[in-house]
Amino acid sequence: MKEKSQEYDNKSADSQRIREPAHFDLLSQMPSLFDEQNVFVQPASYLDSIIVGNCEQVLDALPDNCVDLIVTSPPYADQRKSTYGGISPDRYVQWFMPKADRFLRVLKPTGTFILNIKERVVDGERHTYVMELVIEMRRHGWFWTEEYMWHKKNSHPGKWPNRFRDNWEHLFQFNKTKKFKMFQENVMVPVGDWAASRLKNLSETDKQRDNSRVGSGFGKNISNWVGRDMVYPNNVLHLATECYNRQHSATFPVALPEWFIKLFTEAGDLVLDPFNGSGTTCVAAKRLNRRFLGIDLSEEYCRKALERVVREEVGSHINQDEKQ
Repeated sequence: MKEKSQEYDNKSADSQRIREPAHFDLLSQMPSLFDEQNVFVQPASYLDSIIVGNCEQVLDALPDNCVDLIVTSPPYADQRKSTYGGISPDRYVQWFMPKADRFLRVLKPTGTFILNIKERVVDGERHTYVMELVIEMRRHGWFWTEEYMWHKKNSHPGKWPNRFRDNWEHLFQFNKTKKFKMFQENVMVPVGDWAASRLKNLSETDKQRDNSRVGSGFGKNISNWVGRDMVYPNNVLHLATECYNRQHSATFPVALPEWFIKLFTEAGDLVLDPFNGSGTTCVAAKRLNRRFLGIDLSEEYCRKALERVVREEVGSHINQDEKQ
């Protein structure tokens, strides 16, 4: 693998430049998980690594309860066939569950798993494999704690005979236990213009907990927000799509894993992306001073991911030098 990395360095002037700092020399150390006989080899270290290989085999080499957060967007059914082989919607759950079982083993009891996924249309109707997957994961011991929505702000128009263009995707939150790490203050947002008029003249009802009229148990106390500049967000993330690597079909924006990393981890925690692609989750983790582990079947994507992480490291040191 080192010979391949050296060959890559010789071909790319950019990668040679970003390797100059001696404090972060990853491009010469990208591990291969198979020897010359295609036999799996256990990695020497999994911290701050981009690993080429099948995530099931790689994760089998990791200890129990070592990951703080998993953020990933797996191949969707029958997509990315040229890279990942494509998975039939009818067997998607069967394909995914051995991986989910390994995620459950390596995730800490206080950790969180965020799954970005979307149903596809088959024979004119939405396939149910996403709903089936959620149900099967619960059967295997996962808690389905929450569902977030990623609204794609910059989605361009489209036209279909019986539906409109998809403009959002699921972000399912799973946990091993009902008590997990969560730092809500890290993702607070400005209170908004509504507060100027809504909080100006409060009624007596606004000054106490006003329970729902339908008996749902929900209630609110509007006066709690008087004088506050920041409030907790809702579960819809309004983020534009990105495509760092135009040869990769995924449009995972860096801001998306960043948001969940801030919400569910602390500095030094380990963030895993088992379908790493071009490394967006690892870049976000590095940017926020977390450890990272990215796994992908494609050596080409792993090289691009490593280059992005190295650039992130070099850029952070340049910024620090400029501040000093």
